[in-house]
Parts: sequence; structure tokens; C-alpha cells
Amino acid sequence: MPMAPPATTLRFGRFVLDCASRQVTADGARMHLTPKAFDLLSLLVSEAPRVVTKGELHRHLWPDSFVSDASLLGLIKEVRRALNDDGDGSLIRTAHRVGYAFAAPLSPTHSGAASSAAWVMVGDVCVPLTEGENLIGRDAACTVRVNLLGISRCHARIVVSGFTATIEDLGSKNGTTLDGESVVRATALREGDQIYVGGTIVRFHVASTARSLKDTMSLMLM
Repeated sequence: MPMAPPATTLRFGRFVLDCASRQVTADGARMHLTPKAFDLLSLLVSEAPRVVTKGELHRHLWPDSFVSDASLLGLIKEVRRALNDDGDGSLIRTAHRVGYAFAAPLSPTHSGAASSAAWVMVGDVCVPLTEGENLIGRDAACTVRVNLLGISRCHARIVVSGFTATIEDLGSKNGTTLDGESVVRATALREGDQIYVGGTIVRFHVASTARSLKDTMSLMLM
């Protein structure tokens, strides 16, 4: 059985969304949201910055029943109250007659997950990897979140063990390639390898020793 992914949280402003524990905190204090309101916020965040239509929201939140738009609007208001969002569009943007979008910048952070000797670069963005499984995809819970067309929600995974790592495709629609070769099984990664997920390049890096890891991280923090 593969190791469960680390508990990934997403930060926006003074708020932290923890999908695993279904909590939202502000400066460390837990905010109260009803289950439906939390589901709404999680969906908007997972699809950010895309506008999620009212139809999609209804199907996700009330899959087996019909409710009016007033119920959806009530949940939007609940989320906005909890986040102190005055409706100016800085957090939740209204696309009139269409739906809603989460507009605030998001940054991933890991709670209680041990750091590893490996990291990836997605463009100019450095994403540290953790020991064990690191998911790549569009889902908000992924360690390496790439919210672009062509990327599956859980597209691939990198499993790190000390100074070694493997890459594996998770049955994604557009596949995963490593240095031009399709990934059909767990494949070992090497320093500088280029991983292609849905046309996006994810460059893998790993320190060769504990000393080189310390030296590399010192340079990254300069």
C-alpha cells in the first residue's frame, strides 16, 4: 500500500485551510464553518482561479437533491463572513450570473511532515518535497500543485526516501514522461531530471549527501 500523502495545508493571507482536518484557522484560531460551507470553500480553492459555475457547485454540494440559488448564496455569505470578506472580490469573486472564483494568492505549506533532501522547480517556483509520497496535480491537497489545463487532479507522485526518489504516473489523462520516455511504472529519479506532466516541466533536484543538502539549502535561502 502506498504511503498516505502528507497533511497539506494552503495559506492565503492570515488564513490557513487544512483539507485533511477540515479546518480553517486565522492567526492560529479556528474559524467555524458548517460542513457545506467548508466543502464550498475547498472546491473554490481547489479550482482557483477558475470560475466555478453555479451548476458545478450545485452538483458538488447537493448531488442528490434540488435546491435554489438562495441556498448557494447563503453558503457564500457564510464563507465570506468567516473570512472577513466584504465582497470586494479580493477573496471570493462573483462572476455575475455564472458562478464564483477564489481570487486570493495561495501558498502550500506542510504540517508535521518531515522535510527531505529533494525538491522540484516548476518554472521559477521551488517546491520542497517531504519524505514519503508527494502528489503532483491540480488538487489543492497535492504537494506540487500545478493548476493548468492538461494536468489531472492527482497526476503523478514522487516518493522520496532519504537521498533517493521515484516518479510514478497515477493513471493521468495525458500521461507523465521522464526525459522523453513515458513513465509506465515507478521509475528512479536523478538530479536534474525533467518530468513532463501534461506538457508542464517539473525539474527534479536532490542533494547527494547531507552536507551538500545543507550547502544547497543555504544557497536557496540567500
